[in-house]
Amino acid sequence: MSSSSTDPYADVVWDDAVAPPDEWAPPEDGWMPPPDESSSPRRASGRVVPGADPVAVLREVYGYAAFRGDQAAIIDQVVGGGDAVVLMPTGGGKSVTYQVPALVREGTGLVVSPLIALMHDQVDALRANGVRAAYLNSTQTPPERADVERAYANGELDMLYVAPERLNLAQTTALLRRGRLSVIAIDEAHCVSQWGHDFRPDYLALGDLDERFPGVPRMALTATATRATHRELTERLRLPDAKHYVASFDRPNIQYRIEPKVEPRKQLVQFIRSQHEGSAGIVYALSRKSVDQTAEYLRGQGIDALAYHAGLDASVRARHQSRFLREDGVVMVATIAFGMGIDKPDVRFVAHIDMPKSVEGYYQETGRAGRDGEPSVAWMAYGLGDVVQQRRLIDASPGDRTFKMRLGQHLDAMLALCETVGCRRQNLLGYFGETSEPCGNCDTCLQAPETWDGLVPAQKLLSTIVRLQRERGQAYGAGHLVDILRGANTERIVRFGHERLATYGIGADLSDQDWRSVIRQLLARGILVATGEYGTLALGDAAAGVLRGETDVPLRRDVLGRGGSRSSDRARKAAASEALDPADRDLFEALRSWRGGVAREAGVPAYVVFNDATLRALAEHRPASVDALDGISGIGAKKREAYGEAVLEVIAAAG
Repeated sequence: MSSSSTDPYADVVWDDAVAPPDEWAPPEDGWMPPPDESSSPRRASGRVVPGADPVAVLREVYGYAAFRGDQAAIIDQVVGGGDAVVLMPTGGGKSVTYQVPALVREGTGLVVSPLIALMHDQVDALRANGVRAAYLNSTQTPPERADVERAYANGELDMLYVAPERLNLAQTTALLRRGRLSVIAIDEAHCVSQWGHDFRPDYLALGDLDERFPGVPRMALTATATRATHRELTERLRLPDAKHYVASFDRPNIQYRIEPKVEPRKQLVQFIRSQHEGSAGIVYALSRKSVDQTAEYLRGQGIDALAYHAGLDASVRARHQSRFLREDGVVMVATIAFGMGIDKPDVRFVAHIDMPKSVEGYYQETGRAGRDGEPSVAWMAYGLGDVVQQRRLIDASPGDRTFKMRLGQHLDAMLALCETVGCRRQNLLGYFGETSEPCGNCDTCLQAPETWDGLVPAQKLLSTIVRLQRERGQAYGAGHLVDILRGANTERIVRFGHERLATYGIGADLSDQDWRSVIRQLLARGILVATGEYGTLALGDAAAGVLRGETDVPLRRDVLGRGGSRSSDRARKAAASEALDPADRDLFEALRSWRGGVAREAGVPAYVVFNDATLRALAEHRPASVDALDGISGIGAKKREAYGEAVLEVIAAAG
């Protein structure tokens, strides 16, 4: 990897040995060779010795044997005092690249994090591993903040998390100057870019961190960035000399599925029921009203669903988020306000009942599934209304022509992903500048879409729009145009005399749903455009060639339920316990039950205690002594001390 002050991608080589979705994935059988006791990086006090070997820190603190992909190179760069820009997929191992340098270098690592939920989750996980971590945010009382500030000033913290808004306060800068910083990590760095999908103005002020804290290595990290976003965040954060590390954006454990929207809530229920019983999932909708109604509908169907959006009381949001993080089988229905920084590793599916505004947003949201590396699904129901609504929102947005063009580019890329007849993963990765072969694990690969010649239907539709505009000066939305083409006898058609149009009834050979599919795909290609407040349809720039018969119009034939049957999905998406030999499943479930009790008592998510991969390794290898726990991936010194005896008791009781 190398750097460039003008184009961060110019010299970057994509990392083919990217870390798997689990941040520190264990060997396939979950076992590691025992550590060399002479290389322990901790003092007798339990604190990591500055200057310790990063691999020894990884082993002792986190319980993992080796770094994956570019993690070691990034850590070497930062430990040596250099800056770094890191692009890795969600769950790809970003946090270890700044946590380990913070432990190895003298001082306290500062992490700029956009969400309180992310701070809390990461601090809980770090403390469980024996790391002295804390945060400063609005959830704390003044005495609690004072205690954290005192601990930082006294050099008693390894990691400190703050939001960009707090970091930009003069008193925060004054506090940080009272201590010593080892590294500054700017997480979710795409928020600094107006090309990105989560722009936050307070990130713009972070460009002067090199002046406020000279000599402290800085890192910008994100799970999603196009070349434009990557370039802009590098410039705005003033990282001209940083080395750039771009991992593959591929999440091979996620199956991408998109189907036409007919009755989205019923389709959603069918999809959720096709998943393994007890699966946790996130359902995204664009509006608060839709979130509330969908959550209520799912509960009426016997699904444990909760709502989350900014219109709910803060205490309700906190309670719902806590249940989602700590309990199994909860489905969170949310706007995009929920999810950024959520570390729950065992989300088995992410569903969209409305089309996202951009591919970057879609990738970020779907990336919250399967962070543990287990098979997961990204499902979406997409329809004509989504296209019309998004076009209308762009037209009504308060921005100049350049801004609206940028929004249009984002939408066009999202439409291309939805309408592709090729591999969805290829399309998705191509958006981020990465080439790949067909994945064999998305809906279009598993069942190749059928295409048909849509030239004549397109000409019929376009002719109808032209006649209405030229002969009568009228413009209508999709529903009325379809009624004209199908020869419907509606009150509106009779009132306006549209049954006398030459195109009335010439499209009766197609169903209402077929016509909506035609219109949706023509909108996606720019042959049609949606205009005005009510989304009326007009001819796009590409319409003339279609009317003259000079432009081919191949269309995909919509098929509901594409991507596999319920039974095949269940077989493919086996639970962690079902991946074990039958003799080990009971022990896995016993360990899982024990973990749940410990997590509830400690008030932390279950994965903070141990993740499923560690429980699976314990069930398979059945260690009989505390020393034997050293061979289990995911059990570091702190967790061995805290839980070792209890784990051995569970294993012994299982026989």
